[in-house]
Amino acid sequence: MFERLCIIGVGLIGGSIAKAARAEGLCKQVVALGREKNLPNMQRAVELGVIDAFYTDPAQAMAGTDCVIICTPVGSMQAIFEQLKPYWNSQTLYSDAGSTKGSVVEAARAVFGKVPSNFVPAHPIAGAERSGVEAAKVDLYKNRRLILTPLSSTDPRAVDQFNAFWRRIGSSVAIMSVEHHDTVLAATSHLPHILAFALVGMLGRKDEQREIFKYAAGGFRDFSRIASSDPTMWQDICLANKQEIIPLIQQFQAELNQVEHLLQNGDASALFETFSYAKQARQRFLEIFDDPT
Repeated sequence: MFERLCIIGVGLIGGSIAKAARAEGLCKQVVALGREKNLPNMQRAVELGVIDAFYTDPAQAMAGTDCVIICTPVGSMQAIFEQLKPYWNSQTLYSDAGSTKGSVVEAARAVFGKVPSNFVPAHPIAGAERSGVEAAKVDLYKNRRLILTPLSSTDPRAVDQFNAFWRRIGSSVAIMSVEHHDTVLAATSHLPHILAFALVGMLGRKDEQREIFKYAAGGFRDFSRIASSDPTMWQDICLANKQEIIPLIQQFQAELNQVEHLLQNGDASALFETFSYAKQARQRFLEIFDDPT
């Protein structure tokens, strides 16, 4: 499919893309572009066979490259576009793997004046608590959803090629608007991460005086798992999508206030209804999750 794939940001996400693309024969060569401070990670990526070569000079990285996927935190997107701008090639396909799409589109507009037609914003709905290239998995995207958010100006042929690329590595591809993506992901991904970070932070401060974590059960481990995610990445995500996240935090606060009110009044019936509805809603989620089509 591609002669040379360039990954910018060879961590869990970028490394897993590289591994999957190589395994499926979707490119002849995989290279990485990164900064001097990331040299040890890129060297490790070569040692692990994730990439064939790496560069800190964008001119060298872009030479002969016909596909570029940016896998850095969303807060760095504008700097990456500025770095790529002198070498941007109309014959090359570009995409990203950011968890917010509005901020990525705005970063592209800030640098190029408009979103280039050969750039297709994308978001693979996959991840893990661990980060770095050593956490990369060849099957990270199998049976997972991948969202493409092309604009009206995006070249349909570029969309088709990335659609085919992600399907080949096992993803179920959906196409939606930038705005809809950010609204949906704020509720299903961004808010849950904030809740996990907040709860673990609160209990962590309590644990300094009492043995809270020592007696935490499996439910705490399940709920708190995502609090092990990369803080830098999630700082960028939350700031980039705060206009969608803040109203959800306010709604969640209202829900907690309602539960507090039921507890104070000893309203067992209403509390049971609240918990029962949540259980049924989660069951619907599980039925959908088991069928990613």
